[in-house]
Amino acid sequence: MSTVVSVRVRKRLKEEAERLGVNLRKVVEEALISEIERRKHEEIKAAVSKLLEIMKDVNEEEFAGVIKEWRRRR
Repeated sequence: MSTVVSVRVRKRLKEEAERLGVNLRKVVEEALISEIERRKHEEIKAAVSKLLEIMKDVNEEEFAGVIKEWRRRR
């Protein structure tokens, strides 16, 4: 499924893209995919940083013990 996205660009830019045979739909779609991936990575980095901050006072042995306990429960 697809949807229509409308964007305003400088006339000269569009004309130059058309002259060069640039597939605008493909360029826009690839740019959106790239930006979405970049932002998802940023969200993950922020979540990991927050988690590390929360866990800064947890030692490795305590953490390993919790993991082992959860594995036993499965």
